[in-house]
Amino acid sequence: MDETEFWEIIDHTREAAEGDPEDHADLLVDALLQLDPDSVLDFARHFEARYNRAFHWDLWGAASVLLGGATDDTFDYFRCWLIAQGREVFEGALHDPDHLADLLDDFDDEVDGDGEELGYAADEAYEQLTGVVAPDLGVAAQAPEPAGTPFDVEDETVLAERYPRLWERFGK
Repeated sequence: MDETEFWEIIDHTREAAEGDPEDHADLLVDALLQLDPDSVLDFARHFEARYNRAFHWDLWGAASVLLGGATDDTFDYFRCWLIAQGREVFEGALHDPDHLADLLDDFDDEVDGDGEELGYAADEAYEQLTGVVAPDLGVAAQAPEPAGTPFDVEDETVLAERYPRLWERFGK
């Protein structure tokens, strides 16, 4: 599976779910069940690589603005949700997290931002297809600390200054 196929599966299942992360996860599992186990592992590798790439202080700050705060776990689930928004949103957010203010039509912190189940979709599909737990993907482990320069992702003054467009649209 190449990168284009990965993003096509993400986009197709997101559109079918009409933005609901839980439905998206279910539809993603269903779509992956139509593939062979090796393709499911390829999908998982693409997902994991992007998940690790998004482990960045700047994105954590953006998640904190959107969600009104972001713990370690919350940020993990946010990164899964961000991948599920598709290539344009994901790459745009990595390039400039404040650009999420322009990339997101709307954001409901009660529904959006939590893609925990999306992070397990490939594992679930692989196990259903094979009856065994997915093997190690061979993807480099996530760094122990986010990339970039650390800052206080709970300081509203810092967040408003670092993410002026996001703060204006989604901040407190």
